Amino acid sequence: MGSRCVTARITVILVTVCCVYTTDCYTSAVFNRIALMRADRGISRRDLAGAVGVNPQTIGYLERGDYKPSLELAMRIAGHFGVPVEMIFSFSPFEPVARTLMRGKEAA
Repeated sequence: MGSRCVTARITVILVTVCCVYTTDCYTSAVFNRIALMRADRGISRRDLAGAVGVNPQTIGYLERGDYKPSLELAMRIAGHFGVPVEMIFSFSPFEPVARTLMRGKEAA
């Protein structure tokens, strides 16, 4: 029973520390284009996982938004595809590919 109390106190302390160092104390979603990048290059989850040193399930969790990557993992994934991190990961939803293509046609 004592260990449960300690765990609860640690959780509260971590949340408090988070709020001290951030301005708005919320957990934001991280959106990504991993599946799109994989499909474009014909890379399987297993191949990408092996290239960046994680379990293939981790790639699935990332693609579904069930897991947020560490900065190191995000940089390894972006490096594997040869693009900047912000081209794959974002705090706001990406524009659908069809809309981006249509906008490109209109500009031409």
